[in-house]
Amino acid sequence: MSIPVDQVNSGTEVKIPTSRKGREKWGTQREGILDIPFDPEFTPGAVNAVRVCLRVQPEEQVCVITDEATVEIAAAIVAELEKLGAPYHAWVLEELAPRPLTDLPRAIIDDLEKSQVSIFAVQAQTNELRSRIQMTDVVNRKKIRHAHMVNINRQIMLEGMRADFEKVDRLSAKVIAMVRKASRVRATTAAGTDLTADLNPNYKWLKTSGIISPEKWGNLPGGEIFTTPGEVNGTFVIDGVVGDYLCAKFGSLQENPLTVRVVGNRLTEAHSENRELESDFWKYTHTDENSDRVGEFAIGTNIDLKDVIGQILQDEKYPGIHIAFGNPYGAHTGAEWDSTTHIDVVGRKFNIWVDDEQIMRDGKFLVEA
Repeated sequence: MSIPVDQVNSGTEVKIPTSRKGREKWGTQREGILDIPFDPEFTPGAVNAVRVCLRVQPEEQVCVITDEATVEIAAAIVAELEKLGAPYHAWVLEELAPRPLTDLPRAIIDDLEKSQVSIFAVQAQTNELRSRIQMTDVVNRKKIRHAHMVNINRQIMLEGMRADFEKVDRLSAKVIAMVRKASRVRATTAAGTDLTADLNPNYKWLKTSGIISPEKWGNLPGGEIFTTPGEVNGTFVIDGVVGDYLCAKFGSLQENPLTVRVVGNRLTEAHSENRELESDFWKYTHTDENSDRVGEFAIGTNIDLKDVIGQILQDEKYPGIHIAFGNPYGAHTGAEWDSTTHIDVVGRKFNIWVDDEQIMRDGKFLVEA
């Protein structure tokens, strides 16, 4: 989806002081709040992000976007860029514009235009999807290797970001090869999910396993394959999490699941003993004419994750099925419709059949990585 950028804010760049080599490569710089100590436990995840997932090269320019709440994690990532010697800008959103953002600041847009790699490590705020779409519009057009790390936190850095992404990629490649030839995927759970997705052969399956390429930006931690479904029907018991800003508000739904009914790819019912969750979810999925339409059908493939933790960035990679209502990422899947919203829903311990072949039982893949 393309949204015009009208009145955007400019601001001040902030980065850790670089080495002499870095200064020679970068030029003029300013000290800022990224010049802070960080927990060394973040380093393995930061190494994975920079060297394994993004495979940053010393000559590539990197745009790092963070916020005050996530600055320590960003500092760990920037430290790895320093070791590599790659030139970069590090931007702190609150230094550029009030939150929640109405538009992506012009300074960041201009920097993305000149970058080969970008990293977005921030905490989501209500009604900021527009600014994130403005960012990914540039990423898609420039084919930037982009790591999307919305709501990254300490637990995710110590768990999901320490995954063996080469192994996750091998499994993802095997599963995507199966679904690309299939016409239907069915998923059930002991909690009551019974969902069938009829696949549209004109829509592409994408692999975001954590190994990020110029062809498709990816969330980190990675570990999923997804498409826009042809049509989804059935019941989904959401005993994992719901996405976007509702995730931080409601966390894990294991004790109070949200049960949704989908007919002809449209949300028709949503029920939970948590009435506030039910109301907020229904309102979100009725923002525009396609907010209640299933735009994403996905299989999580990060086999290093042991359970749902209440954080959508990591939980949607948990082995199993998740779907999303709203924006279908049509620029990648080929879907021709659009929405201004996108909200993922995650369950636990799936049984999955690709056509007639079972590939998961009680949350465990039957396919070897």
